[in-house]
Amino acid sequence: MELSIPLDYASDPRAAADRAAALESAGLDAVWVAEAYGFDAPTIMGYLAARTERMKIGSAILNVYSRTPALIAQTAAGLDAMSGGRAVIGLGASGPQVVEGWHGKAYDKPLGRTRETIELTRRILRREVIDHHGITDMPRPGGLGKPLKILTKPVRPAVPLYVASLGPANVRMTAEIADGWLPTLFVPEKAKDVWGTPLAEGAARRDPALGPLRIVAGGLLAIGEDAAAARDLARPNIALYVGGMGAPGKNFYNDLAVAYGYEKEARLIQELYLSGRKKEAEAAVPDELCELMSLCGPEGYVRERVAAFREAGVTMLNVVPVGPDPARLVETVKSWL
Repeated sequence: MELSIPLDYASDPRAAADRAAALESAGLDAVWVAEAYGFDAPTIMGYLAARTERMKIGSAILNVYSRTPALIAQTAAGLDAMSGGRAVIGLGASGPQVVEGWHGKAYDKPLGRTRETIELTRRILRREVIDHHGITDMPRPGGLGKPLKILTKPVRPAVPLYVASLGPANVRMTAEIADGWLPTLFVPEKAKDVWGTPLAEGAARRDPALGPLRIVAGGLLAIGEDAAAARDLARPNIALYVGGMGAPGKNFYNDLAVAYGYEKEARLIQELYLSGRKKEAEAAVPDELCELMSLCGPEGYVRERVAAFREAGVTMLNVVPVGPDPARLVETVKSWL
């Protein structure tokens, strides 16, 4: 099992990147750079490539609407070149609020777009001449374009492509065609009940050449006799996703909380959050959910949480170190993996 952290994209990105780079010597294997509708991920990833030597640098995520498949492939090739073959490209459909509200694109055919983007990115990185007609036309019919291949030679002919997915159809597709899976709000004890069937169905159609599906998941990390209190730091993020990411009936994360068995709580969190009562929404997040999504407590307990994530199939533990000495936490957990 590998160890990674998500970059804190809400703060000064250069300072956050410097902090992440400093953890490389502590044993960190990878860093994931979010984008949302703030700073773009590839610029920060390029900076991280220059500041690090060993660890992988991933996007989590680039959405498949705001960039063409060709541009995503070029970004993958460029980052892989600047990092010496350490790029990982996390892709996803994001959500209609960002895609339509920020990028001004219609949120249509999310699964088809993701599948096509993965297919075309792989073909482009293999330096194939692209003549493809589907959701994206390359070249555009009736115009002056002609089939092309990428001008430069990529460092690797295949950059790992991970997909952020939650719904059964999207998870099934991820297990079928992606190199890795980036689930959100992952509870290892409940993952099989929610995703076991689509993961198995996708795996049955998977090309053996891809190897096993890699899974990235984790949560807050704090080790100590009083570290259980750090679980409460997960409340704002859980409330944001379950309550604020979308309208009633159109929130993937709320649906996930319902699937986990928190139907009443999920409804209440959403009602409170969308009415502007964010602190009350945070307080309504079940204690159990905060605990199961985190790795906070005495050392023996945290070891058990690491084992639970491993048992659920997680191949890269993605943690948010809490406390004044993140390097010590990274070193400690890395020694267990």
